[in-house]
Amino acid sequence: MSIAISTPDKRMQEIAEKVRHNQRLTLEDGIFLYQSDDLLSIGQMANEANLRKNGKKVYFIENMSLYFTNICEAHCAFCNFRKDEGEEGAYTLSGQQMIEYVEQHFHPGVREFHIVGGHNPHVPFQYYVDSLKALKERFPEVTLKAYTAAEIDFFSRISGLTYKEVLQELIKAGLGTLTGGGAEILSDQYRQKMRVDKADVSQYLEVHRTAHELGLKTHTTMLYGSIETHEQRIEHMIKIRELQDDTNGFMVFIPLSMQPISPKAGIRRRNSAYEDLKTIAISRLMLDNFPHIKAYFINIGTQLTQISLTMGANDVHGTIVKERISHAAGALTPEGITREDLIWLVKGAGRIPVERDTFYNEMKVYE
Repeated sequence: MSIAISTPDKRMQEIAEKVRHNQRLTLEDGIFLYQSDDLLSIGQMANEANLRKNGKKVYFIENMSLYFTNICEAHCAFCNFRKDEGEEGAYTLSGQQMIEYVEQHFHPGVREFHIVGGHNPHVPFQYYVDSLKALKERFPEVTLKAYTAAEIDFFSRISGLTYKEVLQELIKAGLGTLTGGGAEILSDQYRQKMRVDKADVSQYLEVHRTAHELGLKTHTTMLYGSIETHEQRIEHMIKIRELQDDTNGFMVFIPLSMQPISPKAGIRRRNSAYEDLKTIAISRLMLDNFPHIKAYFINIGTQLTQISLTMGANDVHGTIVKERISHAAGALTPEGITREDLIWLVKGAGRIPVERDTFYNEMKVYE
């Protein structure tokens, strides 16, 4: 009698066969990949999966990050951006003040405003509506990518409106899409430990489901590298994969590498390059129904972003102008990058840079 023993090499071959034949990976497959130290095989499979979907094209956008307020009622353990009202450095900008800020930094190539901020309970929901309205009236050609699912849940609480009603009001004001933030790790156990005192797992998913039903295409993220297990990361991916099966409303998945609280923190307090690349590759393999996987240079750096383009990523985000949230938490990367540098970065990986709009329509291909 012979007993079949599954060796790691054999298991990796079985997963490679699944990837080759477009078969969905399981929770167990994902955990196995995280536990494997064979980064090259994982990267090769992810590269194959990505090339099949996107060819050699890598997308970027000219965008600006805007933050109307940093006052927040939540006290999430990982956040260094939030302030209490009256605390030094706390602010809440009016629509007009934000327009003045944008006009100082704006140039005609900007296609998207990326707008997130604190959950400020000292202003009414109408403030958040008017903020978008003011920007849309002044810059009608720029897409408003605004607010996280957690912010939508917060607006629902302070206004007494349903998620659908909140989103309809914001769409009328000019909202084009939701940002992906607020997901952190989609595990109630994790959220309890990390004091994520904002939208829970089901609320996060329900906001995106509602947005998709209203015709919005949205983004989604995963903040990894603190106390979560590999299993919780894979479960997170499966939860959003299941929602995508239902709605097909997500455009892109953005793995966000956790930043330490202090910029002076040593490398042992940060995710390793190995972990960052592995997470991007595994994301591409698990999320077979997502068109795009983003490498976020703000959190992993430009060189690692370039390498990730051969390991499953096909989006390098955008020019940003001045990022604040990851930098408040100790990111050591530039706060923005020029279009020329992004093009150089992509070409250096042997890929084709494509400037896109928010919805992945191709604006210019840099052959």
